[in-house]
Amino acid sequence: QVHLAESGGGFVQAGDSLRLSCVGSGRTFGGYSLGWFRQAPGKEQEFVAAINYIGDQQRYAESVKGRFTVSRDNDKNTMFLQMFNLKSDDTARYVCAALRDHRWWPVGVSLRSKYDFWGQGTQVTVSS
Repeated sequence: QVHLAESGGGFVQAGDSLRLSCVGSGRTFGGYSLGWFRQAPGKEQEFVAAINYIGDQQRYAESVKGRFTVSRDNDKNTMFLQMFNLKSDDTARYVCAALRDHRWWPVGVSLRSKYDFWGQGTQVTVSS
């Protein structure tokens, strides 16, 4: 069992940067691949980024590639999403999730159904 808690969201201007954090509980945090998803009002939840359990491989949605960077510190049970050059389209609730089965890396990392544990999310609002 892993409990996840996101933080770092806020209200920013277009072009600004923001860093989200996802802190996990439990000694097994380092054994999970982790992902970020987001959901804007009236839209489906979508994949944003993922990082494998070691932290040496990342995957990104095309819409954020080159602007967002996902990283993790297993010693601190924390994953980060550094977001640069934010756009109004990035406005959403960002949620982190943990993927237990390594066989799904990387082919399944964009699929919500493959993740085992989810946080509650943090709101990011980008004003244009």
